[in-house]
Order: sequence, then structure tokens, then C-alpha cells
Amino acid sequence: MGLDIKGILDDAYVQFATKDFVPNDPVLIPHRFQRKEDIEIAGFLTATIAWGKRVSIIKNASQLIELMDDAPCDFIMNHEPKDRLRFQSFVHRTFNGEDAMFFLEKLQQAYVNESGLEPLFSQGETMANRITSFHQWFFADHPEIRTKKHVSNPKTGSASKRLNMYLRWMVRPSSEGVDFEIWDSIKPSELMLPLDVHTARVARFLGLLERKQDDWRAVEELTSKLRSFDPKDPVKYDLALFGLGVEGIVN
Repeated sequence: MGLDIKGILDDAYVQFATKDFVPNDPVLIPHRFQRKEDIEIAGFLTATIAWGKRVSIIKNASQLIELMDDAPCDFIMNHEPKDRLRFQSFVHRTFNGEDAMFFLEKLQQAYVNESGLEPLFSQGETMANRITSFHQWFFADHPEIRTKKHVSNPKTGSASKRLNMYLRWMVRPSSEGVDFEIWDSIKPSELMLPLDVHTARVARFLGLLERKQDDWRAVEELTSKLRSFDPKDPVKYDLALFGLGVEGIVN
């Protein structure tokens, strides 16, 4: 008799999808805010640098927010180009001050000219198309800029873990106190799993993922399996898979 995979994931979801998850996860940063736009901007910048140790991500994301006077939307809407210079010395791994200043410029364009980030992630029939469309907008005037590596693109095969995580934060139900449910142009059923080393390892251990590479095809394969467990909210199992992996319950 085989393992009850859905049962394992449902139990893990109940265990890990609680407010206790938040203090040790990068999602802590947007949770500092109540205003929709502040949550969006703080979440986007935090997700952008969300690789490496969670402690370092939280520390450096906090620094970004402090440099924005702890008021992300007000800063983005009202700052002048000279105000970006305070970010010149910012560093998180390969994301540096040059990258930060470019992101601030594009975020200002998004909120002044495009009614924010949500419309920019709502163009296309599939999530891959929507993320690709956002990537194209973000770099339309700077196709060769070095910062391009910090915004993933499923069209190139990238698993787009950080953007999928950001979209999970914005879209998924907020009932557990982890995600925010502040965007309604994307349904939870349309989300794709944020695939990282933890979720991929656990998924392969449980027989949910056969593909060896952690790329967009693996994301599609795993998300399809998870939709068979919960068609309306498949990416809720991200919290289960991640929790099982990071806590060492499944190795």
C-alpha cells in the first residue's frame, strides 16, 4: 500500500501554514504594513532578494525598507532621482546598489504610469506569459542592463521561484495569516509553485516530481500534480513542502 501523499501534505499544511511561519520568513517584511501598495512594494523588493539564508534576506530587506523611510509607497510615488543615491552602497549577494536604484526607477514608473504592479502581472493567458510580459515591460528600455538577471523569465526556462513566491503572497487566501489576498486579477488556481531546493527535494522524495532540473518544466509538472489535490488552491502546498524540507522532516 502506497503513501497517502495528499494526506501527508494536508497534515503538513495544517502544521506549517500558521502565523508562526511568518517571523522567520521573508514574508515578515510586507507583514509590517497594512496599506495595499506598501505590501506590494515591500513584498516585491523582498522577494527579489529572497535567496540565501532567510536571516540575511530579512536583514537586508529591512535595510531596503529603512532606506525608503519605512514608507515604501510614499517613497516610490514621490522620490526624485537624487533620492536613489542613498541606495548606492546596498548589497545582497549579487544584487547591488545599481540594481536597487534601477528597481526604484521602474517601481516609480509602475505606480505613476501603470496603476501599480498588479496590472503588469495580469497580461496573458498563462502564468508563464504573465511573468514574461512583466519581464518585458521591466526591461523594455534597457534590454542589456546587468540587472536583468534579477528578474526571472519562464521563457528562458527559469523556474522563476522568487516571482512565483511573490505572486503567492499577493494572491493566496489570507485566512492562515501568511499570505495577503490583495490581488483579484489572478486566481489562486492559476498560481505556479515557487520551486526551490527544499520544495524540489521533498517533491521528488514523495514521487511528485520526476524531472531532474529545477526549471519551468519542473514547476509545471509539480503544480499539475498539486492541482489534483486541490484544484482551487494548489500552491498552498508550497508551505507544506517547504516546511517538511526546511525542518528536516523529509530529507
